[in-house]
Amino acid sequence: MYAHSQDLKSERTQQLRREAGKWLAEMRQSAGLSQRELATAVGSDFYTFISQIENGKGRIPPDKYRLWAKALNMDTRDFVKNVLKFYDPATYDILFGS
Repeated sequence: MYAHSQDLKSERTQQLRREAGKWLAEMRQSAGLSQRELATAVGSDFYTFISQIENGKGRIPPDKYRLWAKALNMDTRDFVKNVLKFYDPATYDILFGS
């Protein structure tokens, strides 16, 4: 089970989720995928899951990072590095600096 330290109600966390969603939507569109196609590629039964993530209402479960990277035609490490900026900025800063 994965736990994160971000306060889900904080404005900063909400803003980071929206930024993550915008970035993910851009990556999906660059890969030429619809939300429905991406949902299928990452094993989700509902394309609305993709919509929720792109609107900052959810986050990608870490155990699905590899599937998402593959679906978006991205190197897994690059994908995770980018996701960490939004989902876990403290860890990102420790690993890669500001």
